[in-house]
Amino acid sequence: MPYEAGELEFLATAEKGEVSALLMRPAGAELLLVLGHGASTNMRHRTVETIAERCFDAGIATFRYNFPYSESGGGRNSNAVCQETIRAAVMAARGVAGGTRILVGGHSFSGRMSSMAAAEAPLEGVEGLVFFAFPLHPAGKPGTERAEHLDEVTVPMLFLSGTRDGLGEVDLLRPVCERLVGNATLHLLQTADHGFKILKRTRGTDEDVFVEMARVLSDWAAKAP
Repeated sequence: MPYEAGELEFLATAEKGEVSALLMRPAGAELLLVLGHGASTNMRHRTVETIAERCFDAGIATFRYNFPYSESGGGRNSNAVCQETIRAAVMAARGVAGGTRILVGGHSFSGRMSSMAAAEAPLEGVEGLVFFAFPLHPAGKPGTERAEHLDEVTVPMLFLSGTRDGLGEVDLLRPVCERLVGNATLHLLQTADHGFKILKRTRGTDEDVFVEMARVLSDWAAKAP
């Protein structure tokens, strides 16, 4: 199948300089997902790489990117720097989108940073947010404080969350999504944990969990306003 792929660079912040990005776009793609990585990884980590690959198979383009700290090493950047990087990534993605609809999200940390940025001010040209394992609370410290800002998000949100996610207990996440009055869709991934590892014997389906996420994302985007 014809496709476009390549590595790019964009200015994350004036202070932190440029970071890398990876574009994967199948022929005929109508969606482009700006896709961030987990807190302690980078854009080439196997989790986000697999998400990007399965999205590609489903006809969805992805624009993966690094934060400054994951580009050059060192401690995690401030939330402000990470959110500014997300805005810059969206701008860079718009420059290569070619008219495709744009969604923003990521695995765990980057998903939360994306929603915090969108709550502060809308991300220009972005039609929705996609959370691959939204980190609702720290491990062993259940709570919903991290979701308070979601009330300020104005675009539709899709939560793809495992039933064994230790950072997003279902009994807490479900009422959060219900509170968002139709602006949030929760899809539970049976037996998946925060990194999408599954229990094959009790999962109840043979569908690969990453294939499932890409399929649900595609169906949700087709119905989103």
